[in-house]
Amino acid sequence: MNLTLKVWRQKNPTDHGRIETYEARDIPSEASFLEMLDIVNERIIETGGEPIHFDHDCREGICGTCSLTINGVPHSKERGITTCQVHMRKFRDGDTIWIEPFRAKAFPIVRDLVVDRSSFDRIIAAGGYISVRTGSAQDANSLPVGKVEADEAFDAAACIGCGACVASCKNASAMLFVGAKAAHLNLLPQGKPEKDRRVLAMVRQMDAEGFGNCTNQYECEAVCPKSISADVIGKLNRDFAQAAVKEAVS
Repeated sequence: MNLTLKVWRQKNPTDHGRIETYEARDIPSEASFLEMLDIVNERIIETGGEPIHFDHDCREGICGTCSLTINGVPHSKERGITTCQVHMRKFRDGDTIWIEPFRAKAFPIVRDLVVDRSSFDRIIAAGGYISVRTGSAQDANSLPVGKVEADEAFDAAACIGCGACVASCKNASAMLFVGAKAAHLNLLPQGKPEKDRRVLAMVRQMDAEGFGNCTNQYECEAVCPKSISADVIGKLNRDFAQAAVKEAVS
C-alpha cells in the first residue's frame, strides 16, 4: 500500500506546531497502524530526519497509551478499538491519512503526537482508595454483590483512561472517564464508605484541571474503545448532587 500521511509535528509545548507531509510506501496491509508509523520512522531516520514522536506501550488495546486522532476521530472510525488495534487493511491504497494528537486544554502537547494526560492521574488520586481490609483473600460470599451491580461495576472498570472521550467532546469534558472511575467503586459494597467523599473530590479535581462541561452529545460514548455507556455520567451527576447536599447540611 502507498499512502500519504499528514502528521502534526510540534517540537515542544511552546512551539506553534504544523502539519507535515510524509509518503508511506510499500506498507503491508496486515501491518497495524503503529507498525506503519514505525516503518515510516525508520525511513525518516535513514535520511537523517527527526522521527515522528508518538506514545505506545502494550499494543494490545489494554493501556490506552496509543492515543492518536486519525482522520479527525480519536482512535479512528473503527468502533471499540484503540489506535494500536487499527490495521492498514481498513484503508485503501492511495489514501491520505491525517494524524493528530488528542487535543484538549487539560492534555497539553509534549511533542508531536504525545500529550500529557497526568490530569487523569490526579483525578484518580483525588478519589483515594477503599478502606476495606486488603490482606488475605476473604471468603467469596462474605460480601454479597448483586449480579446487576457487579456487571455494571465491571463494565465501568473496563475504562483504560485513554482520553478519547475528552478528545471527541467539543467541550473537552472528562465526565465519561470520571463517571466510569467513580462508578466501578461506588457500585460495590467495598466502595460505599467513601462514596460521597470520593465523588466530590474527583469532580472538583476534574474542574480544577480545566475539563469542560458535559452537554450530552454522546461523542464520548461513540469513540470509547471499551464501549463504556454514557449512563455512568448520569450516575455521576446523581451521586455528586446527593453528596453535595449531605456536605451542605452536615
